[in-house]
Amino acid sequence: MLVRAAAGLRRLWGRGAGAWRCFPLHRALLSVRGAEAAVFLQGLLTNDVTRLLAAGEGPAGPPRALYAHALNVQGRCLYDLLLYRLHESQEEEPHILLECDSSVLDAIQKHLKLYKIRRKVSIAPCLDLSLWAVVPGEQSGDGGGSLAQCSDRALVLTPDPRAEVMGWRLIAKTGANLAEIIPGSHVGNIRDYHRHRYKQGIPEGVKDLPPGVALPLESNLAYMNGVSFTKGCYIGQELTARTHHMGVIRKRLVPVEFSTPLPQESIPEGAELLTGSGKAAGKFRAGGEELGIALLRLANINEPLFLNVGGDKVKLTASTPEWWPKTASK
Repeated sequence: MLVRAAAGLRRLWGRGAGAWRCFPLHRALLSVRGAEAAVFLQGLLTNDVTRLLAAGEGPAGPPRALYAHALNVQGRCLYDLLLYRLHESQEEEPHILLECDSSVLDAIQKHLKLYKIRRKVSIAPCLDLSLWAVVPGEQSGDGGGSLAQCSDRALVLTPDPRAEVMGWRLIAKTGANLAEIIPGSHVGNIRDYHRHRYKQGIPEGVKDLPPGVALPLESNLAYMNGVSFTKGCYIGQELTARTHHMGVIRKRLVPVEFSTPLPQESIPEGAELLTGSGKAAGKFRAGGEELGIALLRLANINEPLFLNVGGDKVKLTASTPEWWPKTASK
């Protein structure tokens, strides 16, 4: 699977690219550490955080990374998070890093401390760490095999838990030499990273997932391995579980492509997408140039669509990402 994903990404970046493209991410990291760290997060997040403590899960033990959302009591997304396991064994004190949109770092700290109460947990930002997305280039060869051999040179180097098309995540000390961690790697333009995200329909951050507005299953949380339907209660769990068991999700976040590049500032937040007959089809979330992501009624995904920008109708097309489950019915 990693090999197929790498081949697709190499086509995306084009010929002549280096073995690995590393993109500096303007996202924040928050340390949650202590004997009750995983149990504490378990009641706040959509995924089963106790998996980070499990022994013997798979040939390599517990996963190094998980994806999850923190929801409000109405079941709407507050924050999208990637969790990274720093402890190496069950005998060590649990230590988990939370990756989040940097603009909501203070809000997340307040949210966590509100529910901390008497838990044996410390919560602190990691200002001395840098976060990178690592995507295969033209010369990456075996996909993830050679990169896995570099994992002991970084604090964290692990496949992105959301989808194979997103490559790997790297956490290192600020100022670390990337060439020493991943030989042959090159620093890429962050715009290329976001273009890739939008082309694949992968949301990330508050623009793609407006706090208190976005619904987790409409945001493809289940498709991105970010929710457990067996873990038990957590904040916002009731609506998410009910929607899942009803099996009807009429709208989803999908990639869209415009017929002409659009200046970002010209598109109002939540701008409405229309069908050719003028019927409401969904809402634009975010994007850049000719690519973006939108919440769209699945019944309209193959129809001609338009976005009203300053009184002008701009044509766009939506698509179903190849990484979506082929037999998914929810």
